[in-house]
Amino acid sequence: MSAELEPAKSAVVTKVDPAEVPSAAWGWSGESRTTFRRAGWVVVVILLAMLIGNHKGHVEDIYLIGFAAVLAGILIRDSFLQGKPR
Repeated sequence: MSAELEPAKSAVVTKVDPAEVPSAAWGWSGESRTTFRRAGWVVVVILLAMLIGNHKGHVEDIYLIGFAAVLAGILIRDSFLQGKPR
C-alpha cells in the first residue's frame, strides 16, 4: 500500500453529452426545482392579487381563483412527489 494519491481526472463527469447540452461542460445540466417552485408561488400570489380591481363581473374572479388553485395544486403535488423516484 503506497501513500501516493492518484491524480484527478480533468474530465467533467456528467450523464449527458456536452454536445447536446452545452451547460453540461460547466457541471450544470437541468433545472432548478426550487427556483421554479418559488416562481410558481409568486404567480399564485399575483393571480390572487388580481382579484382586487375595478371589474364588475365575477367571471374574471372565477377564472383567477381557478387558475391559482390549479397551479397551487400542481406545486403541492410536486413538493410531495419530490423525494419519490419516477
